[in-house]
Amino acid sequence: MVHEVILPKLGQTMEEGTVVDWLKQEGDAVQRGEVLFTVESDKATLEVEASTRGFLRRILVPAGQTVPVLTVVALITRTADEELSAYKSQSQVSGSGLQVAEAPAPVSSEPETSEPEALEPAAGRTFASPRARRRAREEGVDLELVTGTGPHGRIVEQDVVAYLEETPKASPVARRMAEQAGLDLRTVKGSGPGGRIVKKDVEQALQGLQIPEPGLRAAVPEPEVLQPEALKPMSGVRALIARRMAEGHQTTAPVTLTTEADATELVQLRERLKAGLADELGFDLGYNDVLIKLVGRSLREFPYMNVRLEGDGADFADATIRHLQEVHVALAVDTDRGLLVPVIRNADQKGLIEIARELRDLVGRARSGEALPDELSGSTFTITNLGMFEIDAFTPIINLPEAAILGVGRIKAQPAVVKGELCVRRTVWLSLTFDHRLVDGAPAARFLQRVKQLVEEPYLLLA
Repeated sequence: MVHEVILPKLGQTMEEGTVVDWLKQEGDAVQRGEVLFTVESDKATLEVEASTRGFLRRILVPAGQTVPVLTVVALITRTADEELSAYKSQSQVSGSGLQVAEAPAPVSSEPETSEPEALEPAAGRTFASPRARRRAREEGVDLELVTGTGPHGRIVEQDVVAYLEETPKASPVARRMAEQAGLDLRTVKGSGPGGRIVKKDVEQALQGLQIPEPGLRAAVPEPEVLQPEALKPMSGVRALIARRMAEGHQTTAPVTLTTEADATELVQLRERLKAGLADELGFDLGYNDVLIKLVGRSLREFPYMNVRLEGDGADFADATIRHLQEVHVALAVDTDRGLLVPVIRNADQKGLIEIARELRDLVGRARSGEALPDELSGSTFTITNLGMFEIDAFTPIINLPEAAILGVGRIKAQPAVVKGELCVRRTVWLSLTFDHRLVDGAPAARFLQRVKQLVEEPYLLLA
């Protein structure tokens, strides 16, 4: 019996995917639940497991090829020598638009005897089982430091356990602090029970070291070196971003409003919360966490900004404006794969601690390619923060089908006049780009004014 392996639809918005790598070769034995291949959508890179056991007889879609979801990508048979010449696709769906690979040519009935070549991970990619990734995430382990003992060097859960046994014992807070600061725990002497490294041990080890505050300045990757006049094809996520940016700019009526806000109180609030919640969170509360909270509050108070256009937007004869009940705030995140937007759902109903934990988890998995497609879609409003790159004000492009996007610049100290006296204040520029088809200038300005007020007086979030 021939079993078809299809490219699954891994999210509501996923329409196609790229086969990144095959972890099994033709002729390999396959067990139910084993990872067959990895697939990259416009949102994330995910692993696809076998739904049956047998032998991988034919790979129909090679690594690097992009095909629509539900396309047959491989064939599995119960035995290693089952005849494939009579195979006909059983997945044809009339009128559904489903694309199915043509039946493969007959193959030899003699089983493959040569050893398959070992797969080498793509540059910058770490292969690990879902259980290993989950354990590493829970323990704060960098998978790049773990040696894999699974098939083709794949990291399994036991490898993570072995790595933990070799590294010094430390509390989760101490381990995260050391990781953020780039400190090797093997150089730290623990003062906790049984020599366990605790928070104060890491703090003492970091004394005298010039460690930049997390989140204030982003690490800038080295630019890609291309030969003179070299051509780099625009494909994958880069092509998708280009298409969406063009659509967002050309199909809307974008207008950008800017305002300067006094962020002195916001900075003080964040510093106090960072110190007060450090032990509970295990990481520093960030400005983005607070911004998501106050933007969620503002969208609930000004629901006309939480809308989208539906129907024919060409002549607007059948167009409607849908007012959305849920407030889902996305944060634009720079990753190696391009710009991604993890979504905090129901942001208006969540507290800062819940937002901070959820955002840290989503951003981490988005950057590692582990986020699910549905976690990177469905937002009703987007925030993009370029402050860490010393950008003051800019004109962000609307993330369709949303009605607006908020750009946040850097927070910097500068002279200001307060109550007739010259003093130094911390200020930030806010840039709101909105679709003038859906919202007029004055209502959009009132929304931005409310965001500014909450930045300047963040204690109003308690009201």
